[in-house]
Amino acid sequence: MGESIQNLAKPKNAFEQLEEEEGTRQGFCHIRIQQRTGRKTITTVQGIAPEYDLKKIVRYLKKEHNCNGTIVEHPEYGEVIQLTGDQRQHIKDFLCKVGIVKEENCKIHGF
Repeated sequence: MGESIQNLAKPKNAFEQLEEEEGTRQGFCHIRIQQRTGRKTITTVQGIAPEYDLKKIVRYLKKEHNCNGTIVEHPEYGEVIQLTGDQRQHIKDFLCKVGIVKEENCKIHGF
């Protein structure tokens, strides 16, 4: 029961939530939302295959959904896309429509 209370603690940085979850196997794309301050949130996308140009993906998503975004290098998870706001469903729809990720390999986490 003590573990469930610890899980409610706010993560210190954007990657702490990634480190706690298991199942970050190759082939799966994980889309997560993380709370910032107040109503502000960040959407992170991890697990996109390295043969895709992440800069072009971020550029398209930024223009299409009117949000800011960046690519962050993480030592364990590789390159992770960060977008402002709750863009989880938009990102999943785009990645599946274009064919970057299969729908059964795309997992949405949060709330």
